[in-house]
Amino acid sequence: MRALLVTSVGVTCAAALTLPLAAPALSVPAAHSASARPPSLSPGSGPPSARTAAAPDRANEADEVGEEGSGRVLGDPGAATPRTGEPRSAGLAGSTQSLPLEPLAAPSDRSMGPATAGQGLDRRTARPFSLVGVVWDDADAELHGTVQVRTRATGSANWSHWQDVETHNAEHAADPGSAERESGAVRGSTAPLWVGDSDGVEVRVRPEAADPQHGSAAPLPEGLRLELVDPGEDPAPRTAPDAPAGGHVTRATFARSPVPPATTAVVPEALTAESAATSAVNADLAPLGAAVIPALTKAQTEAEATIVAAGAKPYIGPRPKIVTRKGWGADEKLRERNFAYTKSVKAAFVHHSATGNNYTCKQAPSVLRSIYRYHVKSSGWRDFGYNFAVDKCGNIYEGRAGGVSKAVLGAHTLGFNTNTMGVAVLGTYSSTNPPAAAVTAVSKLTAWKLGLFGANPKGKVTLVSGGSGKYAKGKKVKMNVISGHRNAFATECPGARLYKKLGKARTSSAKLQGR
Repeated sequence: MRALLVTSVGVTCAAALTLPLAAPALSVPAAHSASARPPSLSPGSGPPSARTAAAPDRANEADEVGEEGSGRVLGDPGAATPRTGEPRSAGLAGSTQSLPLEPLAAPSDRSMGPATAGQGLDRRTARPFSLVGVVWDDADAELHGTVQVRTRATGSANWSHWQDVETHNAEHAADPGSAERESGAVRGSTAPLWVGDSDGVEVRVRPEAADPQHGSAAPLPEGLRLELVDPGEDPAPRTAPDAPAGGHVTRATFARSPVPPATTAVVPEALTAESAATSAVNADLAPLGAAVIPALTKAQTEAEATIVAAGAKPYIGPRPKIVTRKGWGADEKLRERNFAYTKSVKAAFVHHSATGNNYTCKQAPSVLRSIYRYHVKSSGWRDFGYNFAVDKCGNIYEGRAGGVSKAVLGAHTLGFNTNTMGVAVLGTYSSTNPPAAAVTAVSKLTAWKLGLFGANPKGKVTLVSGGSGKYAKGKKVKMNVISGHRNAFATECPGARLYKKLGKARTSSAKLQGR
């Protein structure tokens, strides 16, 4: 049985300031219930008029067709004239437009070859969005085919070229049999694709070529829908973090947050109960409401490690600077209210987000908010799937809520989420080399986090599969402590170019630990 802890986040401000500094003890997992699901997944919360026959059991459809409550696109669906779209209101937390796909009679251009049955949407105008993906009803059904989209930049008449969407996304998910997987809310989904600020979209989904033996194409999953995600507004601009060594790049802006004595920590007035709970689990590292957990030297980290986790000294890397969920603007009302933990962190799985490389580091918080909303509102997960994220400039971000120093259960590596952590490098690195700053950040993060639990980045570890496309449930598998996603599942993730850098990351991580 998997060791799992689910902890309530309903803490008061006073209680948050007196949280114990040790990692939480383990207990039996709490079952998912309607009240424990994110607001987007609570049964019956959306108006009946917003539900569709294509997805009869999808909850809170009012949000999933946009916060304004209308699933209808703006203007003539076939229009290609420039529009500015509906302006975003100040402080908008984000929204998702969910549009059922329609049968396609024939390819929209000759490059597709002979007519092949498929589904999609013709060019149409929508409210502004920045990330797209396709979802379907059955999480266990696979999409055997291709998904392509093209978009129009907001206020422009120019359409992008066709872009491929990664369809093999099932391997990024909660383990079979887990409470998150069995919640009834999870849907099948492609990887999300970052397209930038857009207000027009066209999509086509084509099944694999017909089977010569049977003469028919592979059926597409039921209930295909296009998800258009608006990340909402960025947090207020603040002082920029340190620049990555040797780089001159655009960076996200966040406040520097030196850790004051605990007695001076106060709960900011703007902090909601959900935000206070998320911040409180990091209260031994930074004050409540901090946008950044500051970096420490190796000596400072070793001194602190004695109260965070046992057995970390002397092999632990200096704690890197980490942008908190507050820092990148996570809407804490989206996620499930409880935190889930496992016993330890024995290994780290490195991923690429497969969202494309067309983002600036200043946009990284928006990319994160979009992925977060797509994971929860579109895919039906309890929270952001990865434990951490790293952008191309080497900035490190807190991912799934529960505390950056704790063994938080993620949904990143199907079959191997227990006692591991998932790190997603934002971008697609199948044929593009990852920036050196990103690889360095992975080394720094793993040196610290694995060190908290006594793990050697250059070592091996035996993990027990929870069931994946590569290893049967219960099979014991020996892996590198720092592994790529493809080591645990038959997948291309983290992309061939990033995967080749993992050897360097292991060596650098171990060196930072003092090994």
